[in-house]
Amino acid sequence: MSNVIDARERFGSPYEDIEVGTLIKHWPGKTITESDNNLFCLLTRNDQPLHSDVHYMEGHQHGKILVVGTLVFSLVVGMSVRDTSGQAVANLEYEKVTHDGPVFLGDTIYGETEILEKRETSSGNRGIVYVETRAFNQREERILTLRRRFLVPKRGQE
Repeated sequence: MSNVIDARERFGSPYEDIEVGTLIKHWPGKTITESDNNLFCLLTRNDQPLHSDVHYMEGHQHGKILVVGTLVFSLVVGMSVRDTSGQAVANLEYEKVTHDGPVFLGDTIYGETEILEKRETSSGNRGIVYVETRAFNQREERILTLRRRFLVPKRGQE
């Protein structure tokens, strides 16, 4: 068959195909529901009332439930994987995570990743890629910024 598309070839990139300076807009976005937030609170045992108590939040500066920050972090990293680290051997480091703005139930999150640096490992068959990922809500307000490094193989070195 000459028209076979291997989805693995479109899930991340080998080291050689990653270019410093590239800006990747991730799609689609994700609208955060009350169920998403509640389940994440339960799974992570986060019972902070900011994330679950409507009555409590009526008297808070935001006046409504805030989505758990680590849910937003996880979602944004996850939405970047297909376009960036889909072929990675490992995530090596997360750094400079900033929550730049609040996220509320019903907000839709979008992300973008900029390739900042890359370098070969001493073995020569892999490389370390350094990226910055930014998240925005439906009003294009920045809500999260993070940097991370991941280890990715060179073509044919999986």
